[in-house]
Amino acid sequence: MSSVLTALVIPFLGTALGSAFVFFMKRDMPAMLQKVLLGFASGVMVAASVWSLIIPAMEMGEGASAVTAPTIGLLSGFAFLLVIDYITPHLHANGETEGPKSRLSRTAKLALAVTIHNFPEGMAVGVAIAGALTADFNMAGALALSLGIAIQNVPEGAIISMPLRAEGNSRWKAFGIGALSGIVEPLGGALVLLLATSILGIMPYMLSFAAGAMLYVVVEELVPDYSQGKHSNVGTVGFALGFALMMVLDVVLG
Repeated sequence: MSSVLTALVIPFLGTALGSAFVFFMKRDMPAMLQKVLLGFASGVMVAASVWSLIIPAMEMGEGASAVTAPTIGLLSGFAFLLVIDYITPHLHANGETEGPKSRLSRTAKLALAVTIHNFPEGMAVGVAIAGALTADFNMAGALALSLGIAIQNVPEGAIISMPLRAEGNSRWKAFGIGALSGIVEPLGGALVLLLATSILGIMPYMLSFAAGAMLYVVVEELVPDYSQGKHSNVGTVGFALGFALMMVLDVVLG
């Protein structure tokens, strides 16, 4: 039970940690540190998507279903996040937003974008945990996926809290709003766990759906942000380290 709660809460703690930067930083997060974190999170999430989500989804099927169910789920995960990005303002780690025009302030759009994206990420962690609880999968994979999402959330929390502070809000108010944007992640994960028994029959679809959502975030949000501008190579090094760490965790703890 403790490992389940830990996996659910870790992503929220990542957002809270990033939001806490407002207490001891006057400027934005250093570009090099941000690139390392984004690269490392990307590596962990890609490896976790493969070993902890897609491969287990394939192993649950037999014959053609071993391929068709994961494929459908994977593409559905990509499509789901694509639709969300199309209909709502969405965030890049460099602080820019894209999407439909809105009268919301830039900071409000950032908070909305982070909150919306955090919910399916929390659901992905919930799916990984549900797989570990109901289908004898590796809980270490769920924890690693949760850690990767948490690392990704660190710059997102800072991107919300620091502009709020610059607009004249108190440090505690800026921190609180930034941290609360991540509270939907454990809620999304808990929702999936509550429905775990009823979704057992479609677990291959759910696991690969979560993988598709995670890979979309990596390809659309993280890789472009750490691969542009100066010091892009440190992001690539971070990716390699994150991928290797997740691979080792899966093999050693699996």
